[in-house]
Amino acid sequence: MLNRIILIGRLTKDPELRYTPNNGVAVATFTLAVDRMRKNAQGERDTDFINIVVWQKQAENCANYLSKGKLAAVDGRLQIRSYQGQDGQRRWVTEVVAETVRFLSPKDSSGGPSDFIDAEGAPPDDDLPF
Repeated sequence: MLNRIILIGRLTKDPELRYTPNNGVAVATFTLAVDRMRKNAQGERDTDFINIVVWQKQAENCANYLSKGKLAAVDGRLQIRSYQGQDGQRRWVTEVVAETVRFLSPKDSSGGPSDFIDAEGAPPDDDLPF
């Protein structure tokens, strides 16, 4: 079995950071706007708006360094879950649970991370011999 999603897109708004009530684990959510590869009948590209969930230190880094309009790459898995709404109706949620988030927008004057830094703070492997 395989459940793997890789996305590159722009954030539609700043990430929302929360902490779980029981043990205080950080969780951030944001929406990524991802353009489709093919154009529609009007010659325009359609865009999908995909909900992303990221946990722990990566969540805090995303909240600190990502913002609306920034380009990011997300590698994770698709999750579909349901819950009971306050009105008694069953609701379904589809989201991507991120395992890795890489910041692709250039460093700005606010001191955010530079190109291609992942949310765990690791720079790319520039010292590889190939």
